[in-house]
Amino acid sequence: MSANREKDGQDGQEKEQPRRRQARGERRIAQLLEAAAAVFTTTGYSAASTNAIAREAGVSPGTLYQFFPNKEAIAIELGGRLMRQMRETYGEALAPVDPTTSLEEAVTAAVDRFITFNCDHPVFFTLMHGPDVPGRIAEDHDALHATLLSRIEALLSSLLPDAAPADLTRTAQMCLGLYKAGLELVLAHEGAEREAYVRELKNVLIRYLAPLVGDRMGQADTTGSVPTP
Repeated sequence: MSANREKDGQDGQEKEQPRRRQARGERRIAQLLEAAAAVFTTTGYSAASTNAIAREAGVSPGTLYQFFPNKEAIAIELGGRLMRQMRETYGEALAPVDPTTSLEEAVTAAVDRFITFNCDHPVFFTLMHGPDVPGRIAEDHDALHATLLSRIEALLSSLLPDAAPADLTRTAQMCLGLYKAGLELVLAHEGAEREAYVRELKNVLIRYLAPLVGDRMGQADTTGSVPTP
């Protein structure tokens, strides 16, 4: 009996060791990705180096290479994780709108979700829109852009039931373009000035959409004025 208990104990330890190594590996990967996000955001992707990322993470370059062969692999892993989170964000932000919701409330809720995500993860904008990003990231971003555009079109179609498909596509493109232009300004500022740019972005989108939507939504303020929180 004692021999069996000893054998069972050894088997349990052998199974536990790979799990512990895996957990340590996941923590190290998360540490390296967090460091890479800081470096990419500060220097841009092109100027970043694996040495800088290792230094930011507080590890040796050799430790980094145990998990990632090069800078591109790090960017692809980081970009992939962020894009999965972004898909969750726009799934929530672009959910069907209750007819009693005003245009102002709908725009504010959607913009706030997207802005929060990008402010929490500024490296996302760097990787998605910076020059010389890996081709894999560019391809994934194009797919994300297409899906996001289709979600905006679907949302607009419920608000503009009589609009032609080409008009819906054009309006969706304009909304996304206006948001991206505003986002760049938002991320370039901090504090009260950032909040002011967020309000301006909401105002622009409301004023653009108000004449199109008319009185189909709640009691929208068609002047497009967004009150200061």
